[in-house]
Amino acid sequence: MKKQRIPETDQGITGELNVCDYDRFQKKMRDKGLIETKELIKSGICKGIALEIGPGPGYLGLEWLKNTTNTFLYWLEISEDMKNIALKNAEEYGLIDRIKIIISDATKKFPFADGIFDAVFTNGSLHEWANPAEVFNEIERVLKHRGKCFISDLKRNINPILVFLMKILSGIKYQSKEMEKGLTTSINAAYLKNELKEMLSKNKFNNFYINENPFGLTITGIKE
Repeated sequence: MKKQRIPETDQGITGELNVCDYDRFQKKMRDKGLIETKELIKSGICKGIALEIGPGPGYLGLEWLKNTTNTFLYWLEISEDMKNIALKNAEEYGLIDRIKIIISDATKKFPFADGIFDAVFTNGSLHEWANPAEVFNEIERVLKHRGKCFISDLKRNINPILVFLMKILSGIKYQSKEMEKGLTTSINAAYLKNELKEMLSKNKFNNFYINENPFGLTITGIKE
């Protein structure tokens, strides 16, 4: 019997303590080489103007900018608290002039015109979208012709042993009970491959590929 999905918050991470804990967690993931920058660039997203949905503290987008040239990034973030720490991190990277952050709910109509982005990417936000089908339609709308997307997240059926290893590697097992609890709720809210396949089959964005690994799922696609 498959594990029932339990929806998580759609308001992002808020509160100074929670935001700071998540920033430390993501920084540690970056320092251990566990941020998906290489996979993102390998997917062909390496130039132009990109949109990142739910950047959190911003490390994926900042590492992408750091490893690409003549690129510019828009951040679409729902949490004002997270916005502040992401901008602080952008200043520390020396990349603030290549970023614009907009506070908005990604599950509603994006505050952008049609066909303006070369790429859209996000990590770890899919399971928080209240209406993912509409978000996928919006991604398709704002992408240019032949624009690319990269959407990665956890999956609900991760092996419990791997979940334990994730907690150890990230340091949250012994440092933050709230972050450990948050990881569990995120996994419980995540999708399975067949669920995403069915969802995407009914959307405007239909040229896609879903890759599954032991920890999660990645959707890559090109707008026709």
